[in-house]
Amino acid sequence: MSPDTSFESPKVAIHTHGCKLNQADSQVLARQFQEAGFRVVRSATQADVVILNSCTVTANSDSKARQYLRRARRANPDALVVATGCYAQRAKDELSAMEEVSLVLDNRQKETLVSTVAAKLNVVADSSIQNAPVAAPVGRSRAMVKIQEGCDQVCAYCIVPKVRGRERSIPPEEIIAEINGRSENGCREAVLTGTQLGTYGFDLPGIDLRDLIKRVLAETSIDRLRVSSLQAQEITHELLELWDDPRLCPHLHIPLQSGSDTILRSMRRRYDTARFAETVELVRKKIPDAGMTTDIIVGFPGEGEREFAESYSFAMSVGFSDMHVFPYSIRPGTSAAHLDGQVEVIKKRERTGEMLELAATAVREFRLGSLGQTRPVLWEPGKGRDAGGIWSGLTDNYLRVKAQSDRELGNVITDAHLIGLDGDWVTGEVA
Repeated sequence: MSPDTSFESPKVAIHTHGCKLNQADSQVLARQFQEAGFRVVRSATQADVVILNSCTVTANSDSKARQYLRRARRANPDALVVATGCYAQRAKDELSAMEEVSLVLDNRQKETLVSTVAAKLNVVADSSIQNAPVAAPVGRSRAMVKIQEGCDQVCAYCIVPKVRGRERSIPPEEIIAEINGRSENGCREAVLTGTQLGTYGFDLPGIDLRDLIKRVLAETSIDRLRVSSLQAQEITHELLELWDDPRLCPHLHIPLQSGSDTILRSMRRRYDTARFAETVELVRKKIPDAGMTTDIIVGFPGEGEREFAESYSFAMSVGFSDMHVFPYSIRPGTSAAHLDGQVEVIKKRERTGEMLELAATAVREFRLGSLGQTRPVLWEPGKGRDAGGIWSGLTDNYLRVKAQSDRELGNVITDAHLIGLDGDWVTGEVA
């Protein structure tokens, strides 16, 4: 059968689970689909193709992926349902066995995903057939830009090295071109993403993360630049000096994972709590208003009452602006899956609840501490017009803000005076 060139502008919905690196991959896929003549839409019910870019960092991530794939099939029985991402990399056969899934493509096959989908639909992937506006531009205001992929550190609990591979850096010229292109298309903020940002450039001559950031600031016109995640031992005074440039957002995500040195050693993390505390002090001294977010794993094998108490106490002492709390789950293929001292499910659930309460307190205290400040906010495109002039946006130090304004604020950066709290939001007045 010859390709059906009369079938114009097939529609694709891309749903993303997990980290900012996955978000970056999804934004690239969306652009590739647009360039191939597809329309990107928000809803799976509207789409000819539904793609899940999956996560597999926990058992719960896998469960959410399966739930979404089943839900997408129920909502759209005739769609081509495609599973890709890290779950597809780790357990391709498992996803292929789901009757709801039409096609499974792992991380290595993302580069050819668009052409594979076009062939399945029996259409020509050709940008000349794109004759309708994009319904849901992905990442219009904030661009997730992948600078690095893979991880060589092999922490005991982590499946990422197996699903993302060895560390490899994207050449700086490609990163700069990507950011300039996204800026020209309307993005106001670029978020540098990767699995292990701090070792960026180890495989490239004459460049490291600090050099890359300096080049991005010098050679791009992007309004705001954000670094997605750094390890405690990778943050130095020399690196933090770059935050003297106001375009660098005062927000650092520094994964803690545990506040117990015993557990950190068992996890094979490359710092202890003393080194982490030194990093926090260094950041606070150099960037006083910085938002500082983290990840914490509860119930890692060998975590008894004492170790959990140490972790809880240390996390409380840091005063994070937000904490992402995960109960430990066994990942087949990791060394932690074979450790003695697996924590009972009920204990893990109780401790997770306690840590989540601490996280809620930390978030509230950081929000309360922001009241009275005036901070730049990047307002989300389009949403204010649909909500009676109530706009939502993100401050430079990663606070979610909403404010009322009759002005068109979509994809605009303005100062906002932070005046109150409303549930999970900080309320502001647009300057």
